[in-house]
Amino acid sequence: MVKIRLTRMGSKNRPFYRIVAADSRAPRDGKFLEILGYYDPRTKPYRIEVKTDRVNEWIKRGAKLTDRVEQLLKVHLNREKMEKSQ
Repeated sequence: MVKIRLTRMGSKNRPFYRIVAADSRAPRDGKFLEILGYYDPRTKPYRIEVKTDRVNEWIKRGAKLTDRVEQLLKVHLNREKMEKSQ
């Protein structure tokens, strides 16, 4: 099964995450199929960039979102809607 999840990058005490499509059996920071975006929790407000068209394509193919990625995508989509309305 394919999951859309976070993989940790960055150095010690400076986390940076990529949003990736990966086989659910692969380790967290192991092999992945495609990079779909990134998430930087250290900035205020935190930065998130997502290729929504590619995420939607993976979901159509049967990929499942992890809980944290699902929360991040909801916030990201709400933020985009607010920016467009202004």
